Amino acid sequence: MGEQPIFSTRAHVFQIDPNTKKNWVPTSKHAVTVSYFYDSTRNVYRIISLDGSKAIINSTITPNMTFTKTSQKFGQWADSRANTVYGLGFSSESQLSKFAEKFAEFKEAARLAKEKSQEKMELTSTPSQRKQALASSKESATGDLQSPLTPESINGTDDERLTAETSQNSEPRAEPNAVPFPHSSSTSISKHWEAELAALKGNNAKLTAALLESTANVKQWKQQLAAYQDEAERLHKRVTELECVSGQTTGIKTQKTELNQTIEELEAALKAKEEELEQLKAEVENAHQLQSQKDTVTQKLQETETRNAELEAQLVELEQRLESSQVEQEAFRKSLRSLLQLLDGKIFELTELRDSLAKLIEGGGS
Repeated sequence: MGEQPIFSTRAHVFQIDPNTKKNWVPTSKHAVTVSYFYDSTRNVYRIISLDGSKAIINSTITPNMTFTKTSQKFGQWADSRANTVYGLGFSSESQLSKFAEKFAEFKEAARLAKEKSQEKMELTSTPSQRKQALASSKESATGDLQSPLTPESINGTDDERLTAETSQNSEPRAEPNAVPFPHSSSTSISKHWEAELAALKGNNAKLTAALLESTANVKQWKQQLAAYQDEAERLHKRVTELECVSGQTTGIKTQKTELNQTIEELEAALKAKEEELEQLKAEVENAHQLQSQKDTVTQKLQETETRNAELEAQLVELEQRLESSQVEQEAFRKSLRSLLQLLDGKIFELTELRDSLAKLIEGGGS
């Protein structure tokens, strides 16, 4: 069937900056399709993403890879073959979790496929290759356990296999010259071959036990090597993440400092505005009080003006009365003068009458 897609999703694709190894560089302007592909002929899983006709992700999943969730919607993994770190930004946390589950599933499948392939190579190897693998395993027991296990280190190189096969083919021809066979009787020849057969069986049993032990050791060393490689990959990714975080932390600290300064300035401005607002409130309260006082004074002024108008009316009336009284007084005075003049005339007449009467009285007495 060839290579077929087995799972697809959509995400924004990023790669780590190859120069700084800290910042993310977007490789797609918008969300694109990211798919898992399985090649049944080679038993290989790959992550592939295309932006138009350009392949922005072409990463083969290996047992040493690890997909890390760095946030609720972002994940990343390192590809040592491509010498880069891929990052995916999803629109939801569920999509990220589903992608991470598929990554772990296909990573485990890749690991099992690799182990089966190695076991198949061991089973199909020739006796000379097994002998060479045994020698290699004994040498590696005293050497560096961190060296990578390749097919050449397990089965031997072409030169080593050729040398082993040549030595194996030459041994039967050397043995007749090395061991003298008695020709006296067939019985001695049979005993000799039986002894040789027993020795060969013993050597074969020893070699088989040593081979089994070395195979177990090789598997154990493979597991340790895989664990060491996983740990090294995890530490490398952790270092990359820390470098990214360190670079981002510097920018975040700078932004935080600027934000703190802005917040302090805003708080100072807010405090000044609050003080100004309190002053305005006090002024408004004073204005209300002044308005109340103004209203009271205005009302009193209106009452005073009304009272003043009433008093002015009363004053006019009194002035009119006064004028009338003065006219009446003047008339009364004129009347009094006339009456006084009349009384003066009457008094004068009475005086003359009195004098006349007195004279009459005096004249009659005489």
